[in-house]
Order: sequence, then structure tokens, then C-alpha cells
Amino acid sequence: MAIQSSAALQTLLNRIHRKSYPAYKETKGIYQFDRYVLSIDHVQGDPFASPSKVSIRVLGKDARFPSILYDSYEKRIALQDYLTRKFHQGIDRYNFKAKGSGKSGLLSISQCRQEILERTACTTHPKNGDIVLRMEIGFPANGRTINAQELIRILFDFLPDCVYNTLFYAKLNHQKLQQIHDLAEDQAYIRHELKRRNLVAFVANGSVLPRESGISPRPPCLFLLLLLLKLRCLFHIRVSLSEWGFQKESH
Repeated sequence: MAIQSSAALQTLLNRIHRKSYPAYKETKGIYQFDRYVLSIDHVQGDPFASPSKVSIRVLGKDARFPSILYDSYEKRIALQDYLTRKFHQGIDRYNFKAKGSGKSGLLSISQCRQEILERTACTTHPKNGDIVLRMEIGFPANGRTINAQELIRILFDFLPDCVYNTLFYAKLNHQKLQQIHDLAEDQAYIRHELKRRNLVAFVANGSVLPRESGISPRPPCLFLLLLLLKLRCLFHIRVSLSEWGFQKESH
């Protein structure tokens, strides 16, 4: 499929404004924006159906993430997880800011819990650093009449702001990215050592798993502190307690 310009997309949206909702199907395609490519992969049938699926591709040479952040499987998963979480924070500020019926204005991406997992929401090419991010957008309508001006706000105002502040290394906290890199290395080292030392860890039947609260999957602070200290002593890894919010008291 040929890549069209972002200006062509805007012209198309202005042309179908206030037409019947199925006219949105014409937007399916690939569009070149400044330093990234937007692909409209699936267009919803009406404003009350599952949101439209879009993907964003940023070339590694433009994103400029150092290869040390994704040169192993563990570090690549950690980076992708962080970018997904960061992008979710970005789009949350614009969610449903574009008005309309049904799911109009919805901006959604996989919501990460405490687990760091491989997800299709964000992928990084292991060799060239190209980033692909997949999300859903509720194409706006009034009833079943297209409101293309609101979609223009999403695609040309809201989305670029989130992309530029999430998927480009220069815009991110480099110290935080280094911490993510170090943690991924530590996790890989611990897994390797467990196997090398012929150790196994398991949760026994009837165990009580402490939680921060009844609705949170996170462990309580004291339990987390003891766990971190145990890992630091057992494997001699560089766990920084301040990174986890534990501060030394001053007297």
C-alpha cells in the first residue's frame, strides 16, 4: 500500500465531514507525518462499535534510542513496557476530549499492570531500533454522521503531542531509562544465577500474599523493602532503594 501525505489525509477528512459514518472507511491507509508514519489499519463500522485500530511507526534513526537499551531480549521488553506506559499517560490527558456519540474521542492502548511483559502494543526492532506502537481510536461522530473536524484534532493535535513526547529518546528522562536498563540486566542475571546454582523459587500452598490494599496488586512498602534487601544481599546486585521511593531518614 502506497504511503500518502498527512495533508492528503486532512483533505480526505474535510471532504467526508458530515457524511454517513461508513465514509470513514476511505481513511484506511498509510500516511507520512513529520518523523513518523501513521497507519489506519481498521476502521470501525459505527461510533458504537469497537474503536478503530491504528499503528504508529518511528524509524530507529529518528527515535535515536541507544542500542544498549534494546540489544537483548530482556532489555527490549523492558523498554517497550516503559514506552507503552508512558504513551498511556500521554493519551489519557486527551481521552474523550474530542466529543461525539458512542466511543467518539476514545484513545486507548494496552494498560500495563505491575508485570513487565512482551506485548503487541509496542515493539522495537532488535537490529535497527524501529518502534511500532499499536492503539485504538474512536472515530468521532454526531449520531451516525461523521464529525471529521474532531478526528482532525485527534490525529493532528493530540496524537503528535503524545508521539513526540514518548517515542523519541531526546524527550525522555535519560536517568529513568538507565534505571530500566539496569533493572532488566539484574533480572536476567538473577534468572541465570537461579539456574546455575540449581535453585528454585515457588509460592507454597496457603501462602498469604501481602498487598498494598484490597484493590491493588502491588506489595506493601515494608514487604517490598525486605525483598529488595534480600535480593541485594543474595545476588550482590545494584538495587538502589531510592529508585523505589525509599529515602534515608536524616537526623
